[in-house]
Amino acid sequence: MSAQVLWTAAEARAATDGMGPGHWRATGVSIDSRSVAAGDLFAALSGPNHDGHDFVAAALRKGAAAALVSRRPEGLADDAPLLLVEDTLEALRGLAAAARKRTAAGVFAITGSSGKTSSKELLAGACAALGSSHAAVASYNNHWGVPLTLARMPRDVAWAVCEIGMNHAGEIRPLAQLVRPHAALVTNIGLVHLEHLGSREAIADAKAEIFEGLEPGGKAILPRGDDFFERLAVAARDRGAEVVSFGAHPASDVRLLDYRPEGEGGVVEALVFERPLTFRVPFAGRHQAFNALGVLAALQTLGGDLEQAAKGLAKVEPLAGRGARRHLALAGGGSITLLDESYNANPQSVAAALAVLGEVKPAGAGRRIAVLGDMLELGPEAGRLHAEVMKPLVAAGVSHAFLCGPLMEQLAQALPRNVTVVHAADSQALAEVLMPALGEGDVVLVKGSLGSRMQRIVDALKAAGTSEESRGGGARAL
Repeated sequence: MSAQVLWTAAEARAATDGMGPGHWRATGVSIDSRSVAAGDLFAALSGPNHDGHDFVAAALRKGAAAALVSRRPEGLADDAPLLLVEDTLEALRGLAAAARKRTAAGVFAITGSSGKTSSKELLAGACAALGSSHAAVASYNNHWGVPLTLARMPRDVAWAVCEIGMNHAGEIRPLAQLVRPHAALVTNIGLVHLEHLGSREAIADAKAEIFEGLEPGGKAILPRGDDFFERLAVAARDRGAEVVSFGAHPASDVRLLDYRPEGEGGVVEALVFERPLTFRVPFAGRHQAFNALGVLAALQTLGGDLEQAAKGLAKVEPLAGRGARRHLALAGGGSITLLDESYNANPQSVAAALAVLGEVKPAGAGRRIAVLGDMLELGPEAGRLHAEVMKPLVAAGVSHAFLCGPLMEQLAQALPRNVTVVHAADSQALAEVLMPALGEGDVVLVKGSLGSRMQRIVDALKAAGTSEESRGGGARAL
């Protein structure tokens, strides 16, 4: 079966106010020449470290249908299929706006301090069980990721899911206005980006910008019980939105009754507008149960079949860096369980990840080990917020804490004497002392902000783990 045409040359020229020769047809859109596929329209974006124009020739050699450029790169044939525009990022936004205009899909947008990507994955899985769907990949939630997601949207999908993030006030508004969702889901309001925004009130107001893009009659799906539920609800209603709530609060429209861990996920019992529903969440942790409730609340507002949606949701697999669980054989014998939460971190998500660690029982003489890097962008309160991680860490039954970064020094000093603490300057140095200390049955959580580069530790663990089979061995003492 041939791939569906996303953009004809004429459509792309009209959407971008561009010029160029040819009657090419694009079956995809790419901004990365390393992963460009035959038939893609390659958009040559310019950033602080790379200029996509330098890779146009390579993209065309790999079979790109055409290249979206703001200048003609050197060394190309005179008849090279180029779409020349004034600004390639603005042109990508033009493609996004045109794709949104032509779709009849039910469109969702998700934002929040944590849980955005997990909720997006759960909602994408639920939508896929209901019909043709399209969703953002990875964490494509910024000024280029959102337009790229829309520009890649097939013409005839029934459902579309976009994730919208921010670091500063004013960043969500233009993206929400581009997405024009029928339903906007806010997962929570936490202590993230305090360095830029200053307070949780400011964070809530920045997240509330998502309501400014809602279609007429749109729905706002909000976490009841969150400190800023009422603030968000007022902002949503001011935009004419209907508010639907989820959470454990007794007044929630979609209400958590019970959550119990099961395998690598959990079982949720809920009331959905007074209708009982029991379903499985494939991601571990009570916080993921709340994410799933928000997803089902969003689908309910657009008429989705909840029982079918819950079946699709249960099949979703966690992404690397966001709760993926691996059983790794150690080179010297024995095996460990890795909880990979390395992609990002804030106080709320670290506490949630530690709670999951506390639910996992080590094998034999294994230990619960927390490997944590600095949580960034927390402003003047960063030291205190790191020290307060002590409470969920101790509650999780962690016996060994491997920490890195200057801010994690505050946690190292706050931990009680019965927790063995190792602190290193950075993740590379920490990996070197962590690896020889691991032994049979250990459960290892790795988490930290993206800038802390905790992926280095995950990579080291995977490199040492020659397989996912358990093969005996003994624990090593620190």
